Amino acid sequence: AWGALHVLAEIDETSDAFPALRTAGFAVYAWQRLWDVSAIVSAEKESDWTKAREVDMISIQNLYHQIVPPLLQPIEPRPSRAAGFIANGGNKSYVSINSGTMGIVLTPLIHPEVTDVGASLAALIRNLPGRGGLPVYLCVRSYQAWLEPALADLGATASPRQAVMVKHLARMVKEEQTLKAVQPAGVSVQPSRVSRMQTKK
Repeated sequence: AWGALHVLAEIDETSDAFPALRTAGFAVYAWQRLWDVSAIVSAEKESDWTKAREVDMISIQNLYHQIVPPLLQPIEPRPSRAAGFIANGGNKSYVSINSGTMGIVLTPLIHPEVTDVGASLAALIRNLPGRGGLPVYLCVRSYQAWLEPALADLGATASPRQAVMVKHLARMVKEEQTLKAVQPAGVSVQPSRVSRMQTKK
């Protein structure tokens, strides 16, 4: 009814629900850890993060296509609105933000070419607007696992590994089928008019 093609689930792999989800048709497509970065005390590095704008969406989506493996792109949601912060002009670093009453979750898309990534993330966390006293978590998927040593060096603590699972609600039709076009009731189709243009030779 929602027009969804698949359903995603994130669950601790030691949970009793994990085998139940597999039995129900869910398959693992990635792994992730939630890193608690609330207690990170950063040096006074100048933050180069700015709030993302709609004009940055092309750069952010290009970054998504560079980082998320092609096999996962039909499943992994592509950024569709500027809800986060960018650095390096959005070409190398983007962090989306989801906040609620229990905390703030940051989801990074950071290119491996970025240097001093730990200090950069620490500066973002220190200057995060509207944080208040809420805990802050950074969600690191398996295809961005190279960020984990930098977070450990900053003193962040990791949750147990979680499985990111998908259940497909639709299947691909491999054989082409011809369908008859149905004209909506009360709609008339006007024939196209083509005018002949005279040209001088």
